[in-house]
Amino acid sequence: MVSGPSAPDSPARGPPATVRGSPKTPDAVGPLEDHVPVTHTLDAAAVRAWCRLALQALGRAREEIDAINVYPVADGDTGTNLYLTVESAAESLKATVDGTAPTDLPQALRAMSQGALIGARGNSGTILAQLLRGMTAVLVNGGGLGEALREAADSAYQAVAHPVEGTMLTVAAAAAEAAAGQGDDLAVARAAYEAARGALAATPGQLAELGRAGVVDAGGRGLVAVLGALTDALSGREPAAPAVTEPIGTVVPFGCGSDGDPHVTPGGPAYEVVYLLEAADPAVPALREALDGLGDSLVVVGGDGLWNVHVHVDDVGAAVEAGIAAGRPYRIKVTHFGDQVRASAPRGERVLRAVVAVVRGDGLAALCADAGAVVVASGEEIPDAIRRANAREVVLLPNDADLRAGAAADQARAEGVRVALIPTRSAVQGIAALAVHEPARRFDEDVVAMTSAAGATRYAELGVAEHESWTSAGICQAGDILGLIDGDVAVIGGNLVETGAIVLDRMLAAGGEMVTLVLGSSAPPDLAERLETHVRDGYLAVDTVVYHGGEAGCPLLIGVE
Repeated sequence: MVSGPSAPDSPARGPPATVRGSPKTPDAVGPLEDHVPVTHTLDAAAVRAWCRLALQALGRAREEIDAINVYPVADGDTGTNLYLTVESAAESLKATVDGTAPTDLPQALRAMSQGALIGARGNSGTILAQLLRGMTAVLVNGGGLGEALREAADSAYQAVAHPVEGTMLTVAAAAAEAAAGQGDDLAVARAAYEAARGALAATPGQLAELGRAGVVDAGGRGLVAVLGALTDALSGREPAAPAVTEPIGTVVPFGCGSDGDPHVTPGGPAYEVVYLLEAADPAVPALREALDGLGDSLVVVGGDGLWNVHVHVDDVGAAVEAGIAAGRPYRIKVTHFGDQVRASAPRGERVLRAVVAVVRGDGLAALCADAGAVVVASGEEIPDAIRRANAREVVLLPNDADLRAGAAADQARAEGVRVALIPTRSAVQGIAALAVHEPARRFDEDVVAMTSAAGATRYAELGVAEHESWTSAGICQAGDILGLIDGDVAVIGGNLVETGAIVLDRMLAAGGEMVTLVLGSSAPPDLAERLETHVRDGYLAVDTVVYHGGEAGCPLLIGVE
């Protein structure tokens, strides 16, 4: 059972244990201060002490927080994610002030919140990063700590697509409400901490998953640790025992579902996708809408051009593609919630992993088959190809912007196959993905590498207009050569060589190291040689590779990496 907030202090637990992810121990970051400064006001020195004490408190408690992690997914890593998020904040703060005690509060706050944003891990770490960002926005503009805690809670609620009570958000709101109207910063911090403890103890009665497991919310437990560290930093007290004294509740094992699957809700999304995103602020609402339609547990935090995106989905490729549409995603991390449970399952006679690629043309088919893919010529053949592959895990490359392969992927998942759909829009993106495919590594890592390679490849094609029509490049006549870049008509030319050269120049103007030319069956014999010469003469650092694809309907495909 979960005790109330008046339970006695927990005994010291010694150094933190090594857990999944192998984060460093608290001492690995190095002390941010030699001692806790005696101050009742949040200044730069107190920020440094707060960050250090929070890291220590989470380090001591992280294994137990991991063990009670049952919502939104029982993946047993909330404590570790919070620890790594604060560790990133500590590294950023230490690097910014070069190891010396800062006198500039805004600089220290910005360093701490920016480090947390960049290093945020998981649902809980992403929310914590937004809480710190919300506090910083108020404090650097002269606001008080109570006002900062209110803004932190409000901004965190706004960052979560569908807020749920009985979680870390509820604990943050209770802390903010109690902090209002208090005295100095220490009084504010103490009131917030005590209210957070009370709110945490009440979470099992607010969220059914917690009540069934007999535990408090793991993210809320971590937030109380952070608020306890803030109280200690402002009071000048160096805790000999963990700063957090609230009970944890019954420890439940990872994968506590009745069937051993770590999904809290049967049929829930299979993957956690997290990435940093460089994007203009106006692009984010559309990103939120797109991701919200793909899965759940959506949290998008940040601003001023840098965002941290967290979502649970089945279609990893679509989640990454949404980021590409908004800006530049990087540091992409994909976690499959069932990996730990399924790793011990017997494989039987199934192979571990297969790639199914949709390609047209004998040459392309042979090329992809040589790279290890199961090749089909149309979307209708995908389900049978997945069954023929007889694999536990399948990566699907549609290689066509118009091909909707989601239904085939869903059908395979219903049959017990893990499927990752990478949104390749052209065969050249599929070739790039296959080039980095490594069946021996973890499935999620392989999917991320293949998705990144495909996303980094711009694609174009040359075609022949069948009749007069309007295009985005103007009016074309029947027989004109059309140069399409990323699916849109960009060039109207009179012959393949001239149009191909213009298309290459436009694509390479944005940079590139490798050009891939895939010749169709109707391409003239000298087309590849002349375009290779054009690239070689104009772009000394760019290599060119040529394949004979054999596709009948398209004279030339172009890829630029």
